[in-house]
Amino acid sequence: MDAGEPGQVLASKGDIVFGVFNFFRIMVGDWLPDWVKWIIGGLVAVGCLWEGGKWLRRRRASVR
Repeated sequence: MDAGEPGQVLASKGDIVFGVFNFFRIMVGDWLPDWVKWIIGGLVAVGCLWEGGKWLRRRRASVR
């Protein structure tokens, strides 16, 4: 892990890939009921759409 400010530890690229892999493994596996998967998937989708919208607004503002 890389160190940022004192007392702060940043995740390495390998940690991020492992976390994303585990997230998809849990969402596809049989550990969670379907209704929980739909709620978590919906929250992730809303977050991605929100961040994508913010990125597009920033991009349009910088082009003008």
